[in-house]
Amino acid sequence: RLELYIQEKRNCRQCPGLKQCPNLMAGHRSEVRCEPPFLHLSFQKCPQLLQQEMASKQSSLIRSHYVPDEIMEASFSTIERDLPRLDALNALMEFCLTYEVGKKMPGIYLYGPLGVGKSRMMGAACRKLAERGIPSIMVYLPEFLREVKDAINDGRVQEKVEVLQRVPVLVLDDIGAETVSPWVRDEILGTILQSRVAAGLPTLYTSNMNYDELEEHFTYTYKGDIEEMKAKRIMERIRYETRAFYVGGENRRKNKWSSANVSN
Repeated sequence: RLELYIQEKRNCRQCPGLKQCPNLMAGHRSEVRCEPPFLHLSFQKCPQLLQQEMASKQSSLIRSHYVPDEIMEASFSTIERDLPRLDALNALMEFCLTYEVGKKMPGIYLYGPLGVGKSRMMGAACRKLAERGIPSIMVYLPEFLREVKDAINDGRVQEKVEVLQRVPVLVLDDIGAETVSPWVRDEILGTILQSRVAAGLPTLYTSNMNYDELEEHFTYTYKGDIEEMKAKRIMERIRYETRAFYVGGENRRKNKWSSANVSN
């Protein structure tokens, strides 16, 4: 037992990683406890295995639809805290640190120009919530609504809608970029939001539009119909259930590609 304990200590000092772990139980290290006249050997999970299990658990708590991996891998520690988005970042971090499942809290509505990092901030929020064991889903709304339309034929619309109705924290990314039809606005988006409001579940948003611009967007359908009352009805579930924060600054997508071209 002592020989095994000493050998595994040596292995851990020169750890080759979990996949190549040479210990008797991969990802574990032996511990010796003396109870005269016997020595007892036990096995404890090593820090690398604990970290991997935590990452796996967090990944299972974060689900995304049509959101790039680089967005979902963002964290608050890697996002620049520049002045044009400081208030929004502070509000998001406060939400993530104080929200508890079953606790009624207003959501967050981030709006501003393209490329300023609104989606990355929401990805970081999902990660922080996962660290606290709170499930979330982040959905790129235009693509999700197209998926729902395609699901009409196989009868799976309700199944897809119910997932977004029930998740503790829902992030709707890029609301206002979808094509407006009465069915999408009233039967899909309206149903999801009404259900969440009734259940006291918070919804977070990113958009290029402020509240008034989004209301105008919902007023006009793709056929040219004007439906002001229905637009106001859906905005009631957004405007009064969230806190709005403008996110400004430089277009980071543009600068990203400009830097790549210069380096090439």
